[in-house]
Amino acid sequence: MLRKIFLPTIFVVLGYGFWISPDFKEIAAGVAIFLFGMLSLEEGFRAFTGGILERILKFSTDRLWKSVSFGVLSTTLMQSSSLVSVITISFLSAGLLGLSEGIGIIFGANLGTTTGAWLVAGLGLKVKISSYAMPMLVFGVIMLFQKPKVVKGLGYVLAGLGFLFLGIHHMKEGFEAFRETIDLAEYAVGGYPGLFLFALIGIAATVIMQSSHATLVLIITALAAGQITYENALALAIGANVGTTITAIIGSLSANEQGKRLAGAHLVFNVVTGLIAIIFIAEFVRAVDTISLWVGIRDADYTLKLAVFHTLFNLVGVLVMLPFIGKLVQFFEWFIKTREPSILGVKYLNDASVDFPETALEAVRNETLHIYDNAVKLIANGISMPRELIFSDRALDKAVARQARIIEVDIDDLYERSIKGIYSEIVSFTSQATFSWEMEQTGKIHWLRNANRNIVDSIKDIKHLRKNLLRFIVTDNATIRGEYNRLRVLVASVLRELDLARRAEGDEMPLLSIDALKLMVEESDDQLNERLVGLLRDERITPAMATSLMNDSGYALDACRNLLEMGETLFVHRDEDVAEAERDVALSDEEIDDILDEGDSR
Repeated sequence: MLRKIFLPTIFVVLGYGFWISPDFKEIAAGVAIFLFGMLSLEEGFRAFTGGILERILKFSTDRLWKSVSFGVLSTTLMQSSSLVSVITISFLSAGLLGLSEGIGIIFGANLGTTTGAWLVAGLGLKVKISSYAMPMLVFGVIMLFQKPKVVKGLGYVLAGLGFLFLGIHHMKEGFEAFRETIDLAEYAVGGYPGLFLFALIGIAATVIMQSSHATLVLIITALAAGQITYENALALAIGANVGTTITAIIGSLSANEQGKRLAGAHLVFNVVTGLIAIIFIAEFVRAVDTISLWVGIRDADYTLKLAVFHTLFNLVGVLVMLPFIGKLVQFFEWFIKTREPSILGVKYLNDASVDFPETALEAVRNETLHIYDNAVKLIANGISMPRELIFSDRALDKAVARQARIIEVDIDDLYERSIKGIYSEIVSFTSQATFSWEMEQTGKIHWLRNANRNIVDSIKDIKHLRKNLLRFIVTDNATIRGEYNRLRVLVASVLRELDLARRAEGDEMPLLSIDALKLMVEESDDQLNERLVGLLRDERITPAMATSLMNDSGYALDACRNLLEMGETLFVHRDEDVAEAERDVALSDEEIDDILDEGDSR
């Protein structure tokens, strides 16, 4: 209901303002142009997040101080805490960051966003920046029509800066003209009632405009024109700081539990910081006056003093909250629990990461590992072997001979609840993600999509195998029972070896281990064909049993081949050079056939 009336109400208020005052029209237009500049700037920086920003983030967050520093520097450069928040949430949801590192980045982003106030107060109001806006817009728009992604990105950045400067100019001009018709400073409210009232106004303005930068520019230009008092400007700045959390909250709606926890921590940090600033407002004002005296800011230069205040209370907030990051993590892990739904859904995919190729690749890879873990449970149950037994150190052939108990499980139901939904989401996500990517990144997504199809196909093979397997592993005919147990051992061996390849570290070469498994699988096929002739000749099994065994061995072999092909994609070294070297020495299908032929001829 609120959503339906919110937008019309804004339109009515703006329309009334345009009707009663042309000066208000210029202020509103300035805000709109500034916001459009922010959007253009974010779009421009997105062009440079096709791997560079993500790679920097990976290596810049292994320590808390690095996380905070990354938040400060990235927000200072991009002048958008919103973009940094969205990137952080997408990384967190993709499993590339821990919650404490994500909180550190958000703390740093709050400090980095204070540089915007310094730029506007120190440069935007003292230089005729509209004269710089026009050339930026001209060159920026020309670059937007070029095909190269980097050039187009630079065009968005230039055009964004041009619109930012133009928006600041119109807001400044509008407030100065507005002063001649009405003095908003007459409506100033003093004391703590004024602090809380104007803090709420600051929150509302930031929620509406979705940009604390825009709110701060509006506050600074209004303060410069004398339309608001210094004390009320401080309260508005506090409110803008709290209101900016709405962006992280909106960004977390499509994220997993980790993303929601980060948004919650962001809200707690900004609310606590705001309350500290309000409660100790007198101390902060005195500190601002002292610092201003040290750095040479004039007593009457309230716009620069506002920038000092904005930086100071954010810095105090970070220093106060840093020791409590561990407690924040514990609280939100308790408060927002990871739920286990009846139908399992994706854990790492979210809409926010689609625009960031490296992040999206990691999200899909982690989600593929998620679906593989679910598939392993299903396959283990499908061949009626406990998962703990498969991944133990026990000899599989001896363990299987003693494991005649049938594990009752509904394969179709398990597939519906733990595989199908995730697989559908991965297919949908990868279809969206590859639309505007480079060929190399699109190729990697293609391989990951194939890996998911391999996993699903292996499950279908096990489903077909299970029909006869359950009957023959409990039969009185020891020969056919032994042959089906061999198939169980084969599938279990592949799962066990893939797990070892997955956990391989250092100089081990998983791809070569997978080659050895391929040879084992193909040799098993040849050995079974040889045994079948003897078993039929000696009448140890019936022709009907032999037919079932041939069909079911095909299912088992196909399941193993699909799992091994998936393993080549998921479990080889992540380092591109190492992976390429492994592929150079890996065996092709033709080479595997040649080796088997040589073995037969000896």
